[in-house]
Amino acid sequence: MRLVLLIVIALFPGVVLAADVGIPAFNVTTTAAGGTSYSVTIQVLALMTMLTFLPAMLMMMTSFTRIIIVFAILRQALGLQQTPSNQVMVGLALFLTFFIMTPVIEEVNQAAVQPYLNEELDTLGALKAAGEPFHRFMIHQTRENDLNLFLRISKSAPVESAEQVPFTVLVPAFVTSELKTAFQIGFMLFIPFLVIDLVVASVLMAMGMMMLSPVIISLPFKIMLFVLVDGWAMIIGTLAASFGI
Repeated sequence: MRLVLLIVIALFPGVVLAADVGIPAFNVTTTAAGGTSYSVTIQVLALMTMLTFLPAMLMMMTSFTRIIIVFAILRQALGLQQTPSNQVMVGLALFLTFFIMTPVIEEVNQAAVQPYLNEELDTLGALKAAGEPFHRFMIHQTRENDLNLFLRISKSAPVESAEQVPFTVLVPAFVTSELKTAFQIGFMLFIPFLVIDLVVASVLMAMGMMMLSPVIISLPFKIMLFVLVDGWAMIIGTLAASFGI
C-alpha cells in the first residue's frame, strides 16, 4: 500500500499539491451587474463538455447537412462510388460551411465572444448572445410547416413571433427542412445524368449489346458533360445562393 502511495506521489505531484492547497471545485459569485460568475474550474468543465457536442452542432445547426447530402447525391448520380473520396467531400463541405456561416460567426464574435473576453458579459449572458445569430439563421432556413409540426408534437405554448421559438423545437425543424431542401436539389442534379443513362441504354439495346453494362459507357459521357458545364462551380454557387449568400 505504501509502495502504491509513493508511486502516485511521484507520478502525480500536482494532484497531491492541489489536494493540499484545496482548489475549490465549485465557486459561484455574484457580479456587480447582478449576474452570476462561475469559477475557472467549472468554466473549463463546461467548455470540455460543450466540445463533445461540437460535431453535432456543426452538422445540425449549420449549412453542413445540406451541402454534404447534395455532394453525396451528386457522386451517386455520376456513377462514381469512391471519387471524390469521403475525406475530400467532407473537407470541401466543411470549408464551404465556414464560408456560408461567416456572417453568423462574425456576429457571434461581436455580440458574445468579445464582450465576454472584455468582461462585459457573464457566462450565461454570452451563451444567450451567441445563440441569437444561430437562431435567426435557422429560422430563416426553416419551413413554416416543419416548425408548426414540431410545435404541435412538443405541445409547446403558442409563440407570438419566430424569435420566441425554443431551440429544442427549432433544431429538429431546421434539420427536417434541410433534408427536404437537399433532396430537392439532388433530384434536379439527377435528371441530366439519368437522361444520359437512358440514351446509352437505349442505344446499346438497339445495337444488341445487352450484355454490356450501360454504366461503363455512360460514365465518360456524364463526366465530360459535368466538366464542360463547369459543374462544381455551378453546384457550389447554387448551394451558397440557396442560403441567401
